[in-house]
Amino acid sequence: MKRSLLAPALLASTLGLSGCISFAADPPPSLLTLTPRTSLPAGSAVTSTRDTAIAIYEPSVPQRINVTRVPVQVDDSSIAYLKDAVWVEKPARLFKMLLSETISAQTGRVTVDGEDPAILADAKLRGSLRHFGYDAPTSSVVVQFDAVRESEEGVIESRRFEATVPGVPAEAAAVGDALNRAANDVAAEVAEWVGS
Repeated sequence: MKRSLLAPALLASTLGLSGCISFAADPPPSLLTLTPRTSLPAGSAVTSTRDTAIAIYEPSVPQRINVTRVPVQVDDSSIAYLKDAVWVEKPARLFKMLLSETISAQTGRVTVDGEDPAILADAKLRGSLRHFGYDAPTSSVVVQFDAVRESEEGVIESRRFEATVPGVPAEAAAVGDALNRAANDVAAEVAEWVGS
């Protein structure tokens, strides 16, 4: 009789305790994202042909950026990740969406997803997001994008774009805001370049 009462009691106490134990890391207070400084107004329609549209491809990234954390360059040979700074998606995807929105808003060109084989555009924008994080020795954030564009005529050009925001404290909210500003600066310069 005692054994039959003991088993339910142990089960109940184990279930109650399971609500207090977590095997996963605690979620951050908030998630970071990139917000376009300029975007198309709601209801606006943009039309294009294959020769005036531009395909935007997700940039390649080094492994330190291919995560949802914010890398911190501690010194020439050491990298850490900023506490509580977590992106809602990987930076390459967020930057691609920011580029697409900014280029559409600034140039009036239709931007299409380069990875979608069903939608074709003669002009293409690819590149490498080489830096997208915090530099501890200078207390600054750095966004560096090596862009490669292929024109409608098949001409291929490359150009490096970089934006730095100095004097940023090593805190998630401050770094996230500064990275958003720097990414928007780079996106605006890229839009000007592809619109020329």
